[in-house]
Amino acid sequence: MRSILLRNILILFIALTSASYAQRLLKISVDNNGKESTLSYISRSGSAFVSGKEIASLLSANTFYNQEAAKLEIKFPDYTIKLTAKNQFIILTRRSDNTTSIYQLPISTLLIGEDVFLPITYCESYLSLAYGKKINFNNSSKNLTILSEPFSQEQFYVKVAQQIEAETVKSPEADKKPADKSVISKYDLYELSIEDKSNGTLIRLKTSRKLPIPRHSINNKTLYVFFPNVSVSPEILNDVKGAGLVKSVKRVSVSQKNYQLEFLLDEGFSTSEAFMDIESNDIMITIHNKLFTAQNQTGVEVKSKWLFDTIVIDAGHGGKDPGAIGVTGVKEKDINLKIALKLGSLLEKELPGVKVIYTRRTDQFIELYRRGKIANEAGGKLFISIHCNSTVKKNSNHRGFEVYLLRPGKTQDAIEIAEFENSVIKLEDNPDRYQQLTDENFILVSMAHSQYMRYSERFSDLLNQEWKRGAEIPSLGVKQAGFYVLVGASMPSVLIETGFLSNRRDEAYLNSLNGQNDIARSIANSVKKYKDYYDSDVTEGVKN
Repeated sequence: MRSILLRNILILFIALTSASYAQRLLKISVDNNGKESTLSYISRSGSAFVSGKEIASLLSANTFYNQEAAKLEIKFPDYTIKLTAKNQFIILTRRSDNTTSIYQLPISTLLIGEDVFLPITYCESYLSLAYGKKINFNNSSKNLTILSEPFSQEQFYVKVAQQIEAETVKSPEADKKPADKSVISKYDLYELSIEDKSNGTLIRLKTSRKLPIPRHSINNKTLYVFFPNVSVSPEILNDVKGAGLVKSVKRVSVSQKNYQLEFLLDEGFSTSEAFMDIESNDIMITIHNKLFTAQNQTGVEVKSKWLFDTIVIDAGHGGKDPGAIGVTGVKEKDINLKIALKLGSLLEKELPGVKVIYTRRTDQFIELYRRGKIANEAGGKLFISIHCNSTVKKNSNHRGFEVYLLRPGKTQDAIEIAEFENSVIKLEDNPDRYQQLTDENFILVSMAHSQYMRYSERFSDLLNQEWKRGAEIPSLGVKQAGFYVLVGASMPSVLIETGFLSNRRDEAYLNSLNGQNDIARSIANSVKKYKDYYDSDVTEGVKN
């Protein structure tokens, strides 16, 4: 009886709270090119917050709402806007090239029901750019006007700069908290930092606009990074000290608007890599430690530690997680397991000195983190995660094989595939153990794997070649994305999408004995060639 009473009190509280919100919601009048309508809003601290879903509908945009994360996506033909409830950041993505920019609003959005309410005064410019036409909001009369006048990217930049300037002037904290440098800095590169990490050194270059990934090379213990047609602040090296593999750095003017940064390196470096932080557009450069170092060990001891003696085969999904479902109902988890077992059987016969470890040999559910843990505890030298792909639309014409490396996804397709494969964590007991791979956490994780990336890339290339020779499903090539299952494996690793179960031809081939044998054979041939390359490289590394 007591539990029933408490439940009724809770229901009443929720009802009263919802009713309170409903009473406070008002209506803005909207003039949409002569067509009159209204838009729900709520007033807080003098600012009008409008319904994200309703304004999307007014602008003929599609929406996607993630209830768990309280995130709202507003999808226009040319742009996507992402907003998170109770958050000050707005993410604008240009769909033609997947360019992402992040801007900070002066105040946070609100969560009301299953909708994100956004401060319309500060979101006019972003909505105008995404919609392609000018949107005006009059706060005093509470009127929103949607014009037929085009709104260009140049107008957007001017409007945002004016808004930032206005907020800086009127904010009492202006002297204490400067405006966002990434928007108002007159230099393309304005700040540099160097951090020592466990697997190398991370260089971060803060930018005020999106820049191309710079050309870079290492010669005579110096990392040269060249920036053509880029302005570099003369104060960029102020207070910058060497760290990790970087002893010192200098800024060199090659010609007007052509600069070079030169990093003098310490012993122990191997390779470097440059990429962009998609959240901030900052340029990130990693300098990797040497993978194979003697460290007072004999050559025999180092060889025995590093030579290719263990491979880990991961059959994706399993148990309560079926993975993708094919056109005729074929389950991905079953195909993955059959290919994994056939592959392991071939390797056990043809590489007798190599131990084959399976993350699962039956139809059981294995958490993503445990798969990497199994690989690490076994001392694996290569981790192969086997999967099947799928599109939302069944019986699609899209088909093909892909092999993925652990890096931030460069295309929307790659990002969506990773999101699907990562979604299995919802079935786990503690999904909070996984850090999001959409911010600097992913860059640092990628850096931890960067010492193995050369080997992962080599295996991927070998597999792609063997696949073209031995399998009927066409190859779509080597790609990159952020897969949780690869994060935990501290070794060279790849994720294979063997084909699309949403395509009848791929599904039939994947579900056939001949198809599974062809695929297992292609992967096994790649592993054997890779072993020769890897062992030779380790031996050479020990000598050096």
